[in-house]
Amino acid sequence: MSTSAAVGYRPSRTLPIRAEIRRQASRRRTQLALGFMVLLPLIILAAFEFGGGGDDDDGNGGGAFSSLVDLATSGGLNFALFCLAVSAGFLLVVVFALFAGDTVASEASWGSLRYLLAIPVPRARLLAVKLTVALGYALLALALLAGTGLLVGTVRYGWHPLGSTIAAEIPPGQGVLRLLGILAYLAVTLLVVAGLAFLLSVLTDAALGAVGGAVLLWILSSILDQITALGSIRNALPTHYSDAWLGLLSTPVQTEDLAKGAISAFVYAVVFWGLAFFRFTRKDVTS
Repeated sequence: MSTSAAVGYRPSRTLPIRAEIRRQASRRRTQLALGFMVLLPLIILAAFEFGGGGDDDDGNGGGAFSSLVDLATSGGLNFALFCLAVSAGFLLVVVFALFAGDTVASEASWGSLRYLLAIPVPRARLLAVKLTVALGYALLALALLAGTGLLVGTVRYGWHPLGSTIAAEIPPGQGVLRLLGILAYLAVTLLVVAGLAFLLSVLTDAALGAVGGAVLLWILSSILDQITALGSIRNALPTHYSDAWLGLLSTPVQTEDLAKGAISAFVYAVVFWGLAFFRFTRKDVTS
């Protein structure tokens, strides 16, 4: 008795990536998230334009953040850097958690997940396609934020060297490379959030629980990292090297923490994704 698959059936041709890209592009959360990444630099620019006089009213004086604000209005590169700096701690975390945490759990909550598997789409392929598309949209959101910031900042403030509060100015050509390096490092560190959210998305049918759980655990890690009594234990926290991108603004570039942070993030992400695939390929899907 033959046990071969149906004629013409190829697992690798089920659920094409382009089909998943179109499906996710039609989602309102995708449109809103990407739209806000474009809108945020414009909001920040408007705040700088119409919020003048704050230095006269605020008695706090300078400080690190004040210096960063001053640099933001000194050129397009600095404006893009400011947009990334104010978004990295929370907004980008939410965006990466949203795309990765909603992708499987939302299908389960709608009851469409079992129909996808009945096509049949192999479980590992379904997860791989959804993870690939989710990461693609998350990286697109990051690129849109930086690209829009660079564009509107250059139009308004001109093309000038990349400033730094910890080193001398960096020529525009090198500044672009440094900015790309910062983008790359942020993308790698945020893979931890994407990995955790994706794992939670497999474990629950509630998309909000997957997204919120990943964000809350990231915040918890950030809080624990501030407790010096934990000593060297803090080095193992996924958020410990989240600010290591500042090393790209120094001359010469400080690479030690960058390397440690990238390796740590990659290991965490691979572990979370591995657990997600292990669980999903063995669970009973009833929704």
